[in-house]
Amino acid sequence: MAKYRLRMITRLLLSTLLAAFAAAAQSVPMATEAAVKAAQSSADNAWVLVSSALVLMMTGPGLALFYGGLVRRKNVLATMMQSFILMALVTVLWTIFGYSLAFGEGSSFIGDLRYLMLNGVGAAPNSDYAATIPQLTFMVFQMMFAIITPALISGAFAERMKFSAMLLFTTLWLAIVYLPMAHMVWGKGGLLNAFLGGAIPCFDFAGGTVVHITSGVSALVCALYMGKRTGYPSLDMKPHNLVLSVIGACMLWVGWFGFNAGSALGAGPLATSAFVSTHIGAAAATLAWMLAEWIMTGKPTVLGAISGAVAGLVAITPAAGFVTPTAALMIGLAGGLICFAMVTMVKVKLGYDDSLDAFGVHGAGGTLGAILTGVFATNAVNDALKDAAGKPLPLGLVDGNGGQVMNQLIGAGIAWALAIVGTLVILKVVDLTVGLRVPESEEQTGLDLSLHGEEAYPMDLSFEKN
Repeated sequence: MAKYRLRMITRLLLSTLLAAFAAAAQSVPMATEAAVKAAQSSADNAWVLVSSALVLMMTGPGLALFYGGLVRRKNVLATMMQSFILMALVTVLWTIFGYSLAFGEGSSFIGDLRYLMLNGVGAAPNSDYAATIPQLTFMVFQMMFAIITPALISGAFAERMKFSAMLLFTTLWLAIVYLPMAHMVWGKGGLLNAFLGGAIPCFDFAGGTVVHITSGVSALVCALYMGKRTGYPSLDMKPHNLVLSVIGACMLWVGWFGFNAGSALGAGPLATSAFVSTHIGAAAATLAWMLAEWIMTGKPTVLGAISGAVAGLVAITPAAGFVTPTAALMIGLAGGLICFAMVTMVKVKLGYDDSLDAFGVHGAGGTLGAILTGVFATNAVNDALKDAAGKPLPLGLVDGNGGQVMNQLIGAGIAWALAIVGTLVILKVVDLTVGLRVPESEEQTGLDLSLHGEEAYPMDLSFEKN
């Protein structure tokens, strides 16, 4: 009897030990998997936060310096102030209602108010948009896009719009043009969202339609509606300080890695591909613009080189996460040449005063990039779209999906139409309420003194006042 009890106890102990070992063995891979996921989430979150800072740097100091150097010395502070103040204004608007209308689940054209005042936007990811980072991180990354987009438009009405008019214009433009376009392209259920149920699948990795077409076309509408600067084109209106503009262009180039590679929303191979394509596209466009100018005028200018760099960055933006390095090279070359022609030939022939060439670079370059995305997009780079069997679907013409070019044309057309109609309505409202242009006397004095009571170079007498 005692031996029987001993055998039973021994068996019980052995079975208990085996069960414990089995449980421990099972928990090891589970713990490892959890650790890997946590590490991936931390890496992705860090990258998107850094990218958010890089995109903010594109507005201030990047765009502020780039645009500030291109205007006359009497308007440099007013021009830089427009970029700077939008970092504050758009942040508040995005917090109150902007993020919700762009990324809430509403209709095909605009989101709802579920995220009003960022309600429910916290540490938990929103798996529809970015499954490995907090929704709050995704929100702030998208905020930086909303900040720089209306700032780009300011290049068209530089040196002649009232500060109060600029503030009202931006508020209305964000609500009427930017937020619907952002929802249609990137929001869940948006009309043009290729990945989240859009009826017309349009590829826009980082903002060719949402950012550059809307801002560039709106800039053209502003330039045409407001008319030319006093004395244009007979007076000398050359950039007052290209050193500032070169510094700004370099900051834009660096910041654009956050703009494009950050749009992968993770620190993986797709971010690397977008990073490489961005750099190659910018470099190719810089050389294309410089060589075209050299051939046409006999001199390669600094202004031309930095303009070419921005043109390339614009053109590659919608395609950055969909194309190979070779395609990025081709898009960059095309962007440099087309934007050069728009700025130096088309604008001159048509006679409109787009002060800092916001349309010639962003409107034209964004449209070109959006269309070429439909040509060069390939599932060898981005395989996020799959069929029911899990097989990657063909993306662009190079994959055999020629219909995507038409989708891109439709998306670009919608962006053009929304920008034209929305901007015209907004300009009319602003003109009837606070007025758009400063008086001619204030324009001649310069906006720095007439609007802000300050001078950029009060002790510097080496510049000729113009």
